[in-house]
Amino acid sequence: QVQLVESGGGLVQPGGSLRLSCVASGSIFSINVMAWYRQAPGKQRELVTAITSGGSTHYADSVKGRFTISRDNAKNTVYLQMNSLKPEDTAVYYCQAPIRVSLSQYERNYWGQGTQVTVSS
Repeated sequence: QVQLVESGGGLVQPGGSLRLSCVASGSIFSINVMAWYRQAPGKQRELVTAITSGGSTHYADSVKGRFTISRDNAKNTVYLQMNSLKPEDTAVYYCQAPIRVSLSQYERNYWGQGTQVTVSS
């Protein structure tokens, strides 16, 4: 059974930094893209950033230059380094990845349980 488990959230002051991690575990054949989404209270879930297995990245305009996504393919782990955090970054952050469990099966979309990031003085 495949699971995505996030860690690293917390409370940080404006201008501070946090590093999130997400580990995919279970019977995994391949993972192409790994992504971070976030959902603030009363708002829709939005894509923050994504990275392919080859290292190509995409960032939402709101986080460009402040957030950095990286991954360790051997460990099926994706990281999100968040610097210069702002109160508007406050949200639950979710890890997401379409994962293939065998060569004969199609990818299935998996989500983590989410980790709270609060930016406040």
